[in-house]
Amino acid sequence: MSMDEEHCLAAARRGDRSAFRPLAEAHARPLFALCMRITRDSMLAEDAVQEALFNAWRHLANFDGRASFKTWLHRIAVNAALEQLRRHGTQVLANEQGSDDESDDDFLETRTDAAPGPDQHAQGSEVGRQIEEQLARMSMIERTAFVMRHHEGESLEAIGQTLSLNTSASKQAIFRAVRKLRDALQPIR
Repeated sequence: MSMDEEHCLAAARRGDRSAFRPLAEAHARPLFALCMRITRDSMLAEDAVQEALFNAWRHLANFDGRASFKTWLHRIAVNAALEQLRRHGTQVLANEQGSDDESDDDFLETRTDAAPGPDQHAQGSEVGRQIEEQLARMSMIERTAFVMRHHEGESLEAIGQTLSLNTSASKQAIFRAVRKLRDALQPIR
C-alpha cells in the first residue's frame, strides 16, 4: 500500500468521505473485472462493485488490517457479486459430487509455450472461447472459487470463508471447475 493510500485509508476511517473517493477509484476497475468474472454480466458486475464500495465505506471501521485493504475489498466484492446472482435468480449448485481423481496440479499453469505462431494464436482463441463457455456453465460456487483461486490468488481458507464453505468444500469446488475446464479443453490439447 502506498503512502497516499495509507493516508486516504486513515482519513476515511475517521469519516472523511473525500478521502475514500481515491481509494474507490483506485480499486474500481479490478473490482469490476473480478465481479464480471463471477457474474458474467456487466450490469450485475457494475451493481456488485457499487454495492461493494458502499459496503466497504459503511464498514470501514471494521477493517482491522489483518488482510490488506485490497484483499478486504475484494472479499466484499465477491460477496456483492454472489448477492447479485442470488437476487437475480441465478441457480446455485454447491453440492455437486466431485470425482475420485483429486489432482492438485493446475493444468492451466502447466500450459506455457514459447513464442506462439499463427496456428497457436488460432488455437489460443479457441481455448479462450472454450474457457469462457465453460465458466458460464459452471455453478456460481465453482466459478467463484475458481476465479478467487486462479485469478485472485486467494488461499483455500479465504475462499472458504468468503463462500461460507469449509476448506475441503472449497477445494472440491475448485477441483470441479478445473475438471470441467480440462474436459472442455481435452479435444483442443
